[in-house]
Amino acid sequence: MAYQAGGQRSVPRPVPDGSETQAYLQDYAGYLEAVPFPSVVLDHRWDVVLANTAFRTLFREMGPHPTALPGDNFLRFVLFHPDAPSVLGDHESSWCLPMMARFSAAVERYGHDHGLQAIRREIAQDPLMEAAYREGLPHWIRAVGEEAVEHDGAVRPLLHPDPRWGATQCRIVADTPRTLQDLGYTRLTMVLREAPAPTPRRARRRPRRSAAHLSVVPAPEV
Repeated sequence: MAYQAGGQRSVPRPVPDGSETQAYLQDYAGYLEAVPFPSVVLDHRWDVVLANTAFRTLFREMGPHPTALPGDNFLRFVLFHPDAPSVLGDHESSWCLPMMARFSAAVERYGHDHGLQAIRREIAQDPLMEAAYREGLPHWIRAVGEEAVEHDGAVRPLLHPDPRWGATQCRIVADTPRTLQDLGYTRLTMVLREAPAPTPRRARRRPRRSAAHLSVVPAPEV
């Protein structure tokens, strides 16, 4: 895990660049903790390097999962965790498909990365999700435009567990300092909107058949 329980400051994952880098990340964790909105530092595999208390609070009601907890790997959480739609509003078009598009680009760039290949195999093991990846995703990108896959500046719906926010929206802000960029990390902050916007009611948590939620590919007739 990238953070400690009980609301304590995030503990950075080990990095190979020595004590100075570790010291920087420890100090950056303190800075991140002062941010009032959910904020997370990810590596190129979407492994969570650092996450603040607001991020953990947003996903505090997520059930257990062997590989897709939001504090471990955010991409796996979006794609594979059955509880993800209960927090990520408009889950398919606002979260799942943009993340899958970025994942496709990462696979092209880091083709031999074992972590990315493991996620790619997991997608391939589900026929619906594989069809969405190979066929539905390109069609969706052509329909909505390349800008729809960008994180920075995107406004996306959230279903916050804190009733003071409830069904609202967040603006994704990608604000990554040079030191984190040099480490291959990206920082994303979900800036919660002050005026809650109407969004779908909180989805009931229910088991799902992997990618059956991806309507860009019709379910096969039985």
